[in-house]
Amino acid sequence: MAKKEGSNKSVLDLERYLNQPIKVKFSGGREVKGILKGHDAVANLVLDDVQEYLRDPEDPYKVSDETRNLGLVVARGTSVMLICPVDGTEEIANPFAGA
Repeated sequence: MAKKEGSNKSVLDLERYLNQPIKVKFSGGREVKGILKGHDAVANLVLDDVQEYLRDPEDPYKVSDETRNLGLVVARGTSVMLICPVDGTEEIANPFAGA
């Protein structure tokens, strides 16, 4: 069986975010922020100084401003839904929330 060249490369270019703060959303709805220390081709992530954003107990779809420190986290790539840098992003109000 012939091996394709470059088949071990990821479509994500996470190298530029190494040692920088990133925000990650998981398939279960959890959101964390931490320093990206490592990754692989299937988006398994190693994050340091991680803070998890806790959910509002009355509305499980709403994330509150409360956080808890998790420290060093290894995140499985199959549960990662979104990866974005903290620097250069701004949270805006959801225009569809009141509809």
